[in-house]
Amino acid sequence: MNSLTSLTFPGFGQADFEAMTAEGLDGRMQAIIRTVRPKLTSLGADLAPRLGESCGEAMTPHVAKHARRSVNPPADTWVAWSRSPRGYKMHPHFQVGIWPTHVFAQFAIIYECPDKSSFADNALRELASIRKAVPDDYVWSRDHTVPEGRPHGSIANDELADWLGRLRAVKAAEITCGIHVLKGDPVLADGEAFARLALDTFRTLLPLYRLASG
Repeated sequence: MNSLTSLTFPGFGQADFEAMTAEGLDGRMQAIIRTVRPKLTSLGADLAPRLGESCGEAMTPHVAKHARRSVNPPADTWVAWSRSPRGYKMHPHFQVGIWPTHVFAQFAIIYECPDKSSFADNALRELASIRKAVPDDYVWSRDHTVPEGRPHGSIANDELADWLGRLRAVKAAEITCGIHVLKGDPVLADGEAFARLALDTFRTLLPLYRLASG
């Protein structure tokens, strides 16, 4: 499963970023369904067995449908992989998604996940090892609905501990960690190169996944 030579994912291009700025809910959804969603579906299927091999359990891809939206168009869209065939929001998961400005590949625990508190406790105990395992340019966020984040290297130990404490104490709290690849980066247009980058990112973040899944 280590080979990435038989992928169907073609890479991301300018049309995918343009889809994320299409006007109105209907216009954007049509653009996403036509342009972006087939690529996320391909990437989800391509990486699922490889990610499952790394995680030691089967991982199922789930492509965002945005079915509950009735007024506001989605600002980003994504594919997520989780251990459950039924969904991902209730579980620690990995994601690849696209904003108008960049593509992300990340580990995520969002507010629906009932394992947030145990992950936070485990992560606080292993804070020193997390500091070493996560590269300085990886980006943390406390809100998966905004595009911005904070580079790992710019967050002090006590601040990261505060974030994890909030994850444990606040029902709506969540946390993500991963990479941002800016629009125009040539790696995005190369399907195999980006798939390898995403998979390498997920493997780098496996210590977080294991803290959430233990």
